[in-house]
Amino acid sequence: MEKIRLSKLMSEQGLCSRREADDYIAKGWVKVDGETVSELGTKILPTQKITLEKAAQAKQQNRVTILLHKPMGYVSGQAEQGHKPAIVLIGNESHWEQDTSPQRFHRSQMLGLAPAGRLDIDSTGLLVLTQDGRVAKQLIGEDSPVEKEYLVRVQGEMDGNGLAMLNHGLSLDGKKLKPAKVAWQNDDQLRFILVEGKKRQIRRMCEMVGLKVTALKRVRIGKIRLGDLPVGQWRYLREDEKF
Repeated sequence: MEKIRLSKLMSEQGLCSRREADDYIAKGWVKVDGETVSELGTKILPTQKITLEKAAQAKQQNRVTILLHKPMGYVSGQAEQGHKPAIVLIGNESHWEQDTSPQRFHRSQMLGLAPAGRLDIDSTGLLVLTQDGRVAKQLIGEDSPVEKEYLVRVQGEMDGNGLAMLNHGLSLDGKKLKPAKVAWQNDDQLRFILVEGKKRQIRRMCEMVGLKVTALKRVRIGKIRLGDLPVGQWRYLREDEKF
């Protein structure tokens, strides 16, 4: 059996992100089979038991995950071409007053806060921002099984077998897309459920079957729904909520 880098194994086992793993190892917060490992680059067998010290566990528990109803006109990540990033919307004044989480906003929660997935500048809906590498890996890992649900308003005439193609039959950038669940909601609106999120994927899929997207809203990620969260406001992911 081949040995694997400890930080890679920690990430694969969902203990933390690889960057967090290196930080915990350097601080002496990681044990392998009960022995502290503090040397970066250490390799171990996949069968060996990894545990985190209480200091690492406490640090993880203090990490926040924020659910934002992103408006149009904001980019998900870094500012680009004069457009503001969605993170500028996070603050006391935009914290949803009906949030039932006991957490209170503090500027330290902005440190390392990053979007877990993208939502185009001209799309609205649920955007997750997190300090927790475990959440980010769960949502944006290459093999993430987490569904994302969208309501998509369209115009134009769909090709005859367009709906079947949207569900399982299209390729983007020379690569076959994973099966989707696509159905008509009403005369001009489709519901998409995807387990991947390529750049402008839904808009490009619709164009390939003769439709143009006029509005796109993400309403669910995994088990978490956008619900009544107002546009431009945010709330915390509660401890009892899981994607």
